[in-house]
Parts: sequence; structure tokens; C-alpha cells
Amino acid sequence: MSSNADHAFSWVKENIQSFLPKTRIRGIAIGNEVLGGGDSELAGALLGAAKNVYNALKKMNLEDTVQITTAHSQAVFSDSYPPSSCVFKEDVVQFMKPLLEFFQQIGSPFCLNAYPFLAYTYNPKEIDINYALFKPTEGIYDPKTDLHYDNMLDAQIDAAYMALQDAGFKKMEVMITETGWASKGDSDEPAATPENARTYNYNLRKRLAKKKGTPLRPKTVLKAYIFALFNENSKPGKSSETHFGLFKPDGTISYDIGFNNLKSDSPKSLISSSKSARYYVALVISVSAFLLMI
Repeated sequence: MSSNADHAFSWVKENIQSFLPKTRIRGIAIGNEVLGGGDSELAGALLGAAKNVYNALKKMNLEDTVQITTAHSQAVFSDSYPPSSCVFKEDVVQFMKPLLEFFQQIGSPFCLNAYPFLAYTYNPKEIDINYALFKPTEGIYDPKTDLHYDNMLDAQIDAAYMALQDAGFKKMEVMITETGWASKGDSDEPAATPENARTYNYNLRKRLAKKKGTPLRPKTVLKAYIFALFNENSKPGKSSETHFGLFKPDGTISYDIGFNNLKSDSPKSLISSSKSARYYVALVISVSAFLLMI
């Protein structure tokens, strides 16, 4: 995509334009968690790929319909606690700043994959699980900004805002492109339970329904994509990696987060409730189709 503009044009024509307007495509994610991963060749190709795909959309008059973005992990930050201390890593800045300049020009947000589950799993002795699950807790206080945080997700988002501000992009919006909680894990992942997963996603749903911002950006309504719709039973790695889904691979639900019409127990009943499912996805977690390209 980065080295061949014609290839990007052909890809967009075949995979995007040909499905519009019947398919509702909101955005194209150019790669996923490319920066901060240690692959400098891939990192160097990211901006060129984003520009070529955007220019292809523009030639088809689709640039206002389909957004260009890329999602980052928290590996792009050198430190995120407290939120006010967050900056981009030195080896990431050389790739990040030109990318952000382009995204600022075309009106794209900064997309972050944020997982309180992972933060808690790596530091269970230092982090209150209630803080990670949106449950009542003392939270944390950031003395530099004089802000209080009663849940970890808000703190992770504001840490990203602080890094953007430090890099010169104070007005850029932060969008959560992945967040969720595993319902099953290995022996060293005791917090990965159906109850905790249900609690996190149920409370996330309530948090988003309030249509409010974070302590640092109270007027910017939070947008988030939940990870994931289905358990990925063939995915390699730890058990938690295969158990982030709201649904199991056979179509039955993993746990109930408060929507009666989603209590399906078979693929047939899942299909029959598709109208309610579409309503749920659109209203609660603002999920639309993102196509991943590397």
C-alpha cells in the first residue's frame, strides 16, 4: 500500500467502493498496533500506506464517508501513570509525529487499544480490581492536573491526551478502538472470569450511555469499540486471547450484559435476534465495520 498508489486504488475499489452504499463502512484501519512493536520497516511504511489509501478514497469521492486511521497499543507510550506524565517513546516519535500531522489534516482521531484487564493482570498487587472494572473505589489522584479518576479506562484515555498534547496535537480526539475483558484465562490470569468480563462490559455500556467525556476532556464524548464480538477459539497464545468475545464461536452468548434479546442459546436464535443485535451494537458501543490492512 505504501509503495504502490495504484495497488491502493485497486484495493479500495474492490474492497470498499464495490460494497457501498449497501454495506455501511465507517473506516479503514491501516494496520493494527504497528508503532511500538519494534518493526521499523513496517513503521516506516505506515504513513505512506495511509496517504495512498486516503488519496484513493478521495479520487472516488469517498473521503467524507470512510475515515482513515490506525490503532495504537499502549506500547507507544513511555509512561502512563499518572496520566499527566504520559509521553510518546523516543523511538516512536519519529514515526508518530508525521502520522499525526497527516491525520490532523484529514480530521482523523488518535485511535487507542486500551485494556484495563491487561494492566491489572500485569500488576495485581498495585492496582485495585474495582478500579479496573468501573466498580466503586477510591480511584487515583493526579496532582499535576488536580484531577481524580474513578476508573482506569478514563485514566488511560487521558494519558493518551497528555501524550498528544506534549507532541503538539492538543485538539486531536482520542477514540478507543479496542477494549474488553477476558472471560477465561491461564492460571496466571485469575481475573479472567465470566463474572469479571460481564461486569467490565456491562459497566462500559453504562459509561458510554452517559455520553460524557473524561476528566481531562469532559466535553468530548467518549467513543469506544468493544473487543470482541466472538471468542477466537483458533487464536494462538494464552487462554485469555481466545476468550474476549461477547459470543462463543457456536453463536451462543458468553455472558449476559443486560440485553434480553441477546440471550440466544443457538445459532438459529442468534440469527433471529439480529435486529436487536444491530441496535445494541450501534447504540451502545458505536461499532461499525473496520477493515484491517497491513
